[in-house]
Amino acid sequence: MSISRIISVFAMSCTLVVVAFSMNTSVAFANDSVSEGPFQRIILRGGTLVNGEGAPPVGPVDIVIEGDRIVRVDVVGYPGVPIRENGRPEARPGDREIDISGHYVLPGFVDMHGHTGGSAPNIPPEYVYQLWLAHGITTVREPGSFRGLEWTVEQARKAAAHEIVAPRVIPYAGFGMGSSEPIISAEQATAWVEQAAEKGAQGVKFFGAPPRVIAAAIETANALGLGTMMHHAQLNVVRTNVLDSAAMGLTSMEHWYGLPEALFTDRVIQDYSADYNYQNEQDRFSEAGRLWAQAAKPGSERWNYVRDKLIEMDFTINPTLTIYEASRNASAQRNAEWHADYTLPTLERFFTPSRYAHGSYWFDWTTDDEIAWRENYRLWMAFLNDFKNHGGRVTTGSDAGYIYKIYGFGYVQELELLREAGFNPLEVIRAATLSGAEALGLEDDIGSVIPGKKADLVIVKENPLRNFKVLYGTGHYMLNSENEAVRSQGVLYTMRDGVLYDAQAMLANVREMVRQAKADEQE
Repeated sequence: MSISRIISVFAMSCTLVVVAFSMNTSVAFANDSVSEGPFQRIILRGGTLVNGEGAPPVGPVDIVIEGDRIVRVDVVGYPGVPIRENGRPEARPGDREIDISGHYVLPGFVDMHGHTGGSAPNIPPEYVYQLWLAHGITTVREPGSFRGLEWTVEQARKAAAHEIVAPRVIPYAGFGMGSSEPIISAEQATAWVEQAAEKGAQGVKFFGAPPRVIAAAIETANALGLGTMMHHAQLNVVRTNVLDSAAMGLTSMEHWYGLPEALFTDRVIQDYSADYNYQNEQDRFSEAGRLWAQAAKPGSERWNYVRDKLIEMDFTINPTLTIYEASRNASAQRNAEWHADYTLPTLERFFTPSRYAHGSYWFDWTTDDEIAWRENYRLWMAFLNDFKNHGGRVTTGSDAGYIYKIYGFGYVQELELLREAGFNPLEVIRAATLSGAEALGLEDDIGSVIPGKKADLVIVKENPLRNFKVLYGTGHYMLNSENEAVRSQGVLYTMRDGVLYDAQAMLANVREMVRQAKADEQE
């Protein structure tokens, strides 16, 4: 059955851009639903595949999915000429078929640092989930479970059962969460990790603790098969930098704290100003922007030693470059074009400078602060690219909900930032897919598009390898052949476990949530 889908996309200037495309498909979404499936058997026909394993694009291909698994990926022709029907996977009675000719298919993205709210108050989970899915994110590692471990574990169960519209959720417990007293001994650390595992945590996130406590917790987590991650907070990093924690068995680090400290050669403590106070967010972030300049230089003996030791220990770096991007250009992130339609009022207030809010450090952000952070990024990116080039694993995460970052949109910015760091487009996609799956121990099920794996897919009309901006929910702003300013559509469909989600319908839902929230506040 041939249908034409007309999708309306609003530019931020409030001019209406109407984009149309036609697909031969038997898939129809109900007006009150954004998903359909899983299907007994569905065939996606004629797309161009980027499989996530590093292979270049290939197409046209037909992808056959049965239930939640990919069963066949067949090359069925050559670009630019009609496909010969002979030799294509044959449809069976009752099969669904979608013609995705001219579209790109990628593995579902893995966000290795995604909070389901927990920053600003009153963020509906549905708002977060639909923005994630609408940007192709099918798996999210939820670090810290700020809404409560039991709540997060239950959300993970509901997502797995498709009782809610959500990505796959991997719940991590923030170390010490729920403890009635400080954890100061190895015995307490062991007991806490065991209890977290019993409650359903699949990993533990650390911020810092005495070395004996962290070591005992990591050892227990590893013995129980739990993942581990760490934000090496400045309050504890002198005793436990990244090399220290990796040697204890930590499997991944967040952000970059702890890495420059491991690269020090002429000091052991960051060169703080005399009046520095960690609880002053302006101090914390301003001086963090001058930290990489204190570390060993690229290519130096210490630089290479730290790089090689981390690779030797199969360590994963999840940099979340995106979450600090405002530090080098506050105005650009504060005024990002998606805020008008996709940012809830509660987040707008949370992002406003305040001495009470974490990550709201714009008390007096200066030209010199931004210049320092640009140099910070240059050195940080140089290490990430060098680490990757020598065999290290780098993944993608967003930490959205803080510092002007909106769910989904911040993740696409992370892809652009890895490209800026020197990753070629296929390396970026691999970081966003298979590398994340490997870090989670899920590479047998997700992370690439090959037979036998879960049917986690992203379908987009334009070529993201040419321009990652086509993945934004606001689309890519450009001129068409008639010299008219238009926007592309962004992701069209996301599939998780064989369930097909209409990305454009989810974006429309989020716009309505934001519109209604703003209207309610005006009453």
